Amino acid sequence: ESAFYPFNEHDSHFHCSDTVLNQVWELCKYSIKATSFLGVYVDGDRERIPYEADALINQLSHYGVANDFSMARYTHEYLIRKPTWPTEWILQSILMAWEDYMYTGNTLSMAHFYEDLQAKSLIALADENGFISTRTGKVTPEVLKSIHFKGELRDIVDWPHTGILGLEKEEGGEIDGFVFTDINTVVNAFHYRALTLMANIAGVLGKTDDQTFYRERAEKLKKSFNAHLFDRKRGVYIDGIGTDHASLHANMFPLAFGMVPDMHVDGVLQFIRSRGMACSVYGSQFLLDGLYNAHDAEYGLQLLASTGERSWYNMIRLGSTITLEAWDNKYKPNLDWNHAWGAAPANLIPRKLMGIEPMLPGFEKIRVKPQPGTLASAEIKLPTIRGDVLVSFVNHPGESLRLDIDIPANTTAEVHLPFLHRKQTLLMDGQPIPYKRDGSFSVIEHVGSGKHSFVIER
Repeated sequence: ESAFYPFNEHDSHFHCSDTVLNQVWELCKYSIKATSFLGVYVDGDRERIPYEADALINQLSHYGVANDFSMARYTHEYLIRKPTWPTEWILQSILMAWEDYMYTGNTLSMAHFYEDLQAKSLIALADENGFISTRTGKVTPEVLKSIHFKGELRDIVDWPHTGILGLEKEEGGEIDGFVFTDINTVVNAFHYRALTLMANIAGVLGKTDDQTFYRERAEKLKKSFNAHLFDRKRGVYIDGIGTDHASLHANMFPLAFGMVPDMHVDGVLQFIRSRGMACSVYGSQFLLDGLYNAHDAEYGLQLLASTGERSWYNMIRLGSTITLEAWDNKYKPNLDWNHAWGAAPANLIPRKLMGIEPMLPGFEKIRVKPQPGTLASAEIKLPTIRGDVLVSFVNHPGESLRLDIDIPANTTAEVHLPFLHRKQTLLMDGQPIPYKRDGSFSVIEHVGSGKHSFVIER
């Protein structure tokens, strides 16, 4: 017998021309179902309690494969009162609150927990530059009480670290040699994201003074971040103030959270590519988010469909039917074989590869922005709170793309197609359609509900 939270296999569907990616999708989709049986997102059989970082990946992945929003909210609200020890995990409660709102359109939860979310921004730990630190004497009993935590807050970056669980230098843990300092680049990237989203949340709830406050704090931190943590000579972010070391993590989180100035994106991307998958299955969520946000679809596809040792396919090769806690036993000797934090492709495929994300809360307006790279064809059915979104494409890279979409009633879409050439032809439902150019994309705004086909050719 098996136990799981109510789960309809037919809520979602994905199939593409890459057989490895199809297997990765099925592995990750099943992982969300199989790890749901307690009605709360737990961290596999070894830990058996929720943690914020796992829950965020689980939340987005659950949205990607099933028409359910209750388990994500329950887990998020549970963690507000029962948080865990890593600094970045506390900050991720705000990310979960925002995703809950964007996917449901419902403000009740974030309104009820608004003061808790304010505390979890960790703004109480900030210095005169806007940087936060858990190592400069600011984590007072009052701060810990405000975030409902009894214990010691510690920066994590990624997990596991070198030197624990028998991991010596050749495996090296999952932090790419990250050097921990008082002002930690990864922690402050998460703080920036939390401030940005707190400004959004305050705005939605009509708290305009708070909205201005958080927006100004985010802008201040972004300036300090790029002034003190970016090495202009090398064109990369360093791990923190007081070290020259630059890790994958110090660069992928600022990229994922929109902190990298346009003129530096290519250099940061180049460095990120040079590091490969030098992060854990958890880190891969933010690595791939950053790559697709920066429109490096080809490298994103390469990582998603990889058959290397640090890949989702490796979990299948090892014989697991549920995503592992780490890429392989050698990278975490005490791993368990049922960890949904390893199932990021269940949300990366719909959100980034197929490009379906809510532009307005509750999918009132939908962005459809496929980034196929060299993938020849794909089709997806994504459940949303307003109904199913269907997207499929046939892709001849650099030459043409055909995109078919089906958008639910009471929604509109903004469709992004590749910009191929200034003399390209773009048809919607067989007729020429005006578009605006946005970098390497051709954008069609205000597409109504129902079925539409788009063809773009050089």
